[in-house]
Amino acid sequence: MTTTVLPPRRLPEPSRLPVPPRPHATATMIIGVVVTAVVVAAHVLAWIDTEVSIAALAQGGDGMIRFLAEALPPDLDWAKVVLPGFQACLTTLYIGLLGTTLSIPFALLLAVLGSRTTNRNPVVYQLARGIMSLLRAVPDVVFALIFVTAVGLGPFPGVLALIVHNAGVMGKLWSEAMEEADQGPVEALRVAGAGSAQIALHAVLPTVVPQCVGLLLYRFDVNVRSSLVLGLVGAGGIGFLINQSIQLFQFDAMFTYILQVLVLIIVVDLISIAVRRRLAV
Repeated sequence: MTTTVLPPRRLPEPSRLPVPPRPHATATMIIGVVVTAVVVAAHVLAWIDTEVSIAALAQGGDGMIRFLAEALPPDLDWAKVVLPGFQACLTTLYIGLLGTTLSIPFALLLAVLGSRTTNRNPVVYQLARGIMSLLRAVPDVVFALIFVTAVGLGPFPGVLALIVHNAGVMGKLWSEAMEEADQGPVEALRVAGAGSAQIALHAVLPTVVPQCVGLLLYRFDVNVRSSLVLGLVGAGGIGFLINQSIQLFQFDAMFTYILQVLVLIIVVDLISIAVRRRLAV
């Protein structure tokens, strides 16, 4: 019995795909040179306009040494410095707390109206986005100056300033979280004839609550730091004592207040981290 050996099959040669044309090297180099020149020119103009001077910094070294010599050691007088500082730190913490929590209803309303997921009306959407942009564009210090003029010195104008500014910031963050939510339940309710309020309440908010709480804790941390700055313009808290000690050239007391602020910020950070971990479980 003879075996017939078949010749090997010749596979077809693979077709070569066309190579896309490479961008012209000269044009790319020219664009890179132009971008580099613009960036360098912007930095040169910024350096000149802000009057940055290495020589002035070197000449101010003696002043910094004298300042540290007067600030160290810190003034640890319990009745005159330490106890009032702790009380002012609590006031600063309360300003940040109220400024954060009392802004939640306004921020939530702006977020729902300023999200395409929960609001299909273009006029209302653009109006809500514009309000949020305005509240975010004006710094909280400016709002504090306005409210100090309106209601006087003290922690209350600081709380009002944080409420107004934080409503715009949190509204923007929450609206973006709502737009990134799962659109499946949203479309299912919309097909079933649900309104915007029902969609927001039953489909959007339950899915973004953990993210919104995390953003709220982040803003609480930021607002506690901001309330320190608000005290410098008369809105109470530890910032007011720091400003007062600087004006009276009591740098040792100022250094004590700064150390107390450091403790306050560390405590707030630890609390925020613990709550975030709890939410992640």
